[in-house]
Amino acid sequence: MRITIVQGAFLPVPPVLGGAVEKIWFALGREFVRRGHQVTHISRQHATLEREEVVEGVHHIRIKGFDSPRSLIRLKWRDLVYSRGVLKVLPEADILVTNTFWLPILAPEANRGKIYVHVQRYPKGQMRFYGRAARLQTVSSVIKKAICREVPDLARKVKVIPNFVSGIGSATENVVRSKCILYVGRIHPEKGIHLLLDAYAKFLSMGFHDWRLRLVGPWEVAMGGGGKSYFQTLRRKSQGIEAFVDWIGPIFDAERLSSHYKESSIFVYPSVAGRGEASPVAPIEAMAEGCPPIVSSLECFRDYLQPQFNGWVFDERRRKGAANLALTLCEAASDGEALGNVRKRAISTAQHYTLSKIASRYLEDFQEVVISE
Repeated sequence: MRITIVQGAFLPVPPVLGGAVEKIWFALGREFVRRGHQVTHISRQHATLEREEVVEGVHHIRIKGFDSPRSLIRLKWRDLVYSRGVLKVLPEADILVTNTFWLPILAPEANRGKIYVHVQRYPKGQMRFYGRAARLQTVSSVIKKAICREVPDLARKVKVIPNFVSGIGSATENVVRSKCILYVGRIHPEKGIHLLLDAYAKFLSMGFHDWRLRLVGPWEVAMGGGGKSYFQTLRRKSQGIEAFVDWIGPIFDAERLSSHYKESSIFVYPSVAGRGEASPVAPIEAMAEGCPPIVSSLECFRDYLQPQFNGWVFDERRRKGAANLALTLCEAASDGEALGNVRKRAISTAQHYTLSKIASRYLEDFQEVVISE
């Protein structure tokens, strides 16, 4: 098949500036080529990357993009400008995969490929504009339900294919890990970092002074973070426990990021984005590396996480969210044998999300879309 993948206006591919979606499709594109398919990958231009090149068999085309703005109106405008630029370089294809807002509306039909919309966020009214799409593909059952509620007439076009994770098979159950609680993701209010800091302070007051908190991710707005003001608020919140908190910043190197998962004992993802998360990659990545996760009670985690079996869930709602998380941290940290058993089951769960298995599911669905009327 001839497959075109179009990423959004704000991050380049390879993911030199990060981005979970960019990382996923960068790897999938290479896997599709390895299996004999023709892949063109269109993304944002970047100073360190050629405007056009072939890398590991994938034809990369990069056009002018933008930094991510705070304003939603500006974001949509910049996406429109970028998408119009994409139209000028689209090759002939069988499938056109995209996660942009405007391209499913603007893309030509027929020889540019059947439109395959990749939905990684909770829909906010835009699905009704995508009637021309051959497929609305998402990564979790909760987002599928939301899409079907928004556009019941398009329910037959909705398909769930989960995200894959890297690092599977590299973790060992008996590796020596430090007493470290790890967070990986954007430093943004919707990720609940303020909640995590409050919970960690309570956790320390309960006697767990030999445990550290490590936060990996960007706070800059251009990288999807909550901005300098929010970051400064978090630093002030951590006063008094700053000796126990490590602010690492963003990590774009896969091996370096993997080392943090492998060195840590517990992963925490306290998201409060009830209508934002589709299926975050970081908790499953942590599971694959033997770092079992504690997650909030959002429905998006239910596809793979079973409480007290391969991870833990805390109730982030109302005023007791931080207290609930602190108690869950205590539960996970207090019993080394139980933590080890959860770790084994987390690694086993992650085996269902290998690149090879997820790529096969995509290719099977592409074929189904291509032959359908």
